[in-house]
Amino acid sequence: MRRSPVDSPPVTERLDDWVSRLADEVIEEARRRDTKVVCASGLSPSGPIHLGNLREVMTPHLVADEVKRRGVECEHIISWDDYDRFRKVPNYPGVDDSWAQHIGKPLTSVPPPSGSPYTSWAEHFRAQCEEGLAQLGIVYRGISQTAQYTSGAYADQVLFAMSHRDQIDKVLEQYRTLAAKDDPKPSQQKISEDDAAAVAEAEAGSGAAAEDDGSSGSGYFPYRPYSATTGTDETTVTAYDEASGALTYRSGDDEHTVDLHTEHHGKLVWKVDWPMRWAYEKVVFEPSGVDHQSPGSSYVVGKDLAPVFGWERPIGPMYAFVGMKGMAKMSSSRGGVPTPSDAMQIMEPALLRWLYARRRPNQSFSVAFDADVQRMYDEWDALCRKVADGKGQPGDVAAWTRATSTAEGTLRQTPVPVAYRTLASIVDITTGDEEQTLRIVAQLDPSQSVTSLDDLRPRLDCVEHWVATQMPAADRTVVRGEPDLDHLATLTDQERDAVRILLDGNGADLGRLEDGWSLDTLTHQVYGVPKVQRGLAADQIVKGDKELGAAQRAFFTLLYNLLIGKDTGPRLPTLLLAIGPERVRALLAP
Repeated sequence: MRRSPVDSPPVTERLDDWVSRLADEVIEEARRRDTKVVCASGLSPSGPIHLGNLREVMTPHLVADEVKRRGVECEHIISWDDYDRFRKVPNYPGVDDSWAQHIGKPLTSVPPPSGSPYTSWAEHFRAQCEEGLAQLGIVYRGISQTAQYTSGAYADQVLFAMSHRDQIDKVLEQYRTLAAKDDPKPSQQKISEDDAAAVAEAEAGSGAAAEDDGSSGSGYFPYRPYSATTGTDETTVTAYDEASGALTYRSGDDEHTVDLHTEHHGKLVWKVDWPMRWAYEKVVFEPSGVDHQSPGSSYVVGKDLAPVFGWERPIGPMYAFVGMKGMAKMSSSRGGVPTPSDAMQIMEPALLRWLYARRRPNQSFSVAFDADVQRMYDEWDALCRKVADGKGQPGDVAAWTRATSTAEGTLRQTPVPVAYRTLASIVDITTGDEEQTLRIVAQLDPSQSVTSLDDLRPRLDCVEHWVATQMPAADRTVVRGEPDLDHLATLTDQERDAVRILLDGNGADLGRLEDGWSLDTLTHQVYGVPKVQRGLAADQIVKGDKELGAAQRAFFTLLYNLLIGKDTGPRLPTLLLAIGPERVRALLAP
């Protein structure tokens, strides 16, 4: 069982949100079935398990966690579909066309990408995902389907499915007829264009739901063996003797007969495998993606196949896809898709949890890795302040609670959460110099004691990674090494006066720039100059004055040009704070 590094469990009141409502339903359903609550997720380590796949885990996790908070016995399982076939060679670092020789083998029999410390393809991508899940505080029991099948754990279930293959075939035949119709799929009528494109991708062969259901010219067999000759599932079952359990299959020109009582190198086809596992693990709750909602898909078919194995299909909502701006569903077969661990190099775990907890499962959303990450942090920080002040709405408080804690404890958070965009400006300007960064942050708010950069972590680490990997080169800030004498010589009298007031004040409500060197005083100084020039008080609140707004913009542009040689840049108060009073004066009044 994987556990996260968390403190003592929090004490929380009953929360009012979609998670609580689903938990109510799940607890009631478990009582009706006379079983404990089991929430399930299924992940295929066929490639990077990305932020879209994470919803498959986060939805059951949040529900299971709420059930646990109430003191009800509950388990969250994650089935690793590592006994699935290797379908195609993806675009991924350390992988080339030579991997094509492994197509059709179990993912646990495929070598990992070059340079990986792991023994197989499946292990490589599973470990990558497990690292992210631990950071997110997700507790679960992981189940390797390779281990389950090859150990014989499912031997009775396989024999049962083979002996009831006619019954299973009749169920599937009904859906084959439905799937053959030309009518638009209901799921596609209700979802966005991006999600519809993702459904089409899944049905084209990118997901397990698109696998065949066991039909063949020699009859219906819900079990597909992996070849003793090639190790692949390029096999055709030709006969089965129910009395002895002897299964005969063809692999190329070779024919093999195996005893399913003792030989366990194969698996049930997906549409049979999934409902079999629901019954085996007694799953009560498991959501499914939109690609599992069309007629003939595995989740829909499972409603009628689960009773064959003595169980009912779990309850659970359809969840919408999670992507990035301008992208449809992120396919794990493509390289470069962001994983949870990738995201947490830029986002604190609580923020990433919040993005999933705040929205109902059927609401699609995108995760931004560009400058919009700063906006996400602004929203998050605003929510944290509301909660701290007791002003948060019930749903918002619930999402915050689920983001910052689990039934196991509280996730690590940044002790002094300086605004992400402010830290980004500081890191950009100082190029990561720790001494300079600490000096500037300490001056942001003298009332907030920051004595070590550890007070800013893990947010500071996230910001540093974002600046290094995501900030566009055009947005980088390079402070002038020398004053721009040519520009200074051409200043108008009004511009020259504005610079003078900024540096030396107006003798009334603005003092020298160096006086009270903090973010608040610099903000007052910068925004006060255009007001003073118009005969107003520096702190006067003025609304709807377009001329004043234009004057402020012109003044800001002037300062940016004199300081960094650009028309725009980081917030001016932050920029001035980072540059320091001596250098600012040297650049503006040499």
